[in-house]
Amino acid sequence: MTPILLLIFGVAPASAVGTDLWFAALTKLVAGGIHHKKSLIDWQVVKRLWLGSIPASAFMLYLLQGQYINIDKQLLTLGVASMVIVTAIGLVFQSQLQSFGKRLRISHQEAFKSWQPFLTVLAGMLLGALVTLTSIGAGAIGVVLLTYLYPLRLTPVKLVATDIVHAIPLAIFAGIGHLFMGHVDFALLGLLLLGSVPGVLIGTKLSSTLPPKYVRIALAIVLLVVGVKLMLGAH
Repeated sequence: MTPILLLIFGVAPASAVGTDLWFAALTKLVAGGIHHKKSLIDWQVVKRLWLGSIPASAFMLYLLQGQYINIDKQLLTLGVASMVIVTAIGLVFQSQLQSFGKRLRISHQEAFKSWQPFLTVLAGMLLGALVTLTSIGAGAIGVVLLTYLYPLRLTPVKLVATDIVHAIPLAIFAGIGHLFMGHVDFALLGLLLLGSVPGVLIGTKLSSTLPPKYVRIALAIVLLVVGVKLMLGAH
């Protein structure tokens, strides 16, 4: 959504990030409720991610509010573009990453399981910082990280559901910070939600029927094109 707001609607980068955080939070609330009813959420993994992501988001908001980090329009656009490209690459190699995780999980079972909680919290910290700065990361990047960390425990559908629920309080928390900094366009947010809620209902129905591999490839191609266009436009 942030790249769409930047490229198509010409929204200022800071407003695009703040508005997208609330868009993501409210949209994911609907999707999360549907996934919860289907018992697809791994709450232990979600709690581990929250232990890292919420404190990391709070720290980044402190740096932004206190202007310890000065992010101008060009730098923020480059940051968003970079995250979009990284997300696309992660989607392309998601299967290979899962296979690598499976090999480690099977061949070094005890060591892998002992490091799982710490690495999950660390992944949460990374996602919290990225989401607060760019509004991007809690979706596809979160799925890629969880694919590696829980290659046997999380099925593809549970992977998506767990990642969505983790992102809800993170997006709200970061969104509140951006709200106080005046980075939320409520009129635009309302119009986006008019389309997104029906879209979520359709998407959750299709998620268990569409071939995940082809969906990932199509999404990765779109993200690569958008990321490169943003990168070129920032210079």
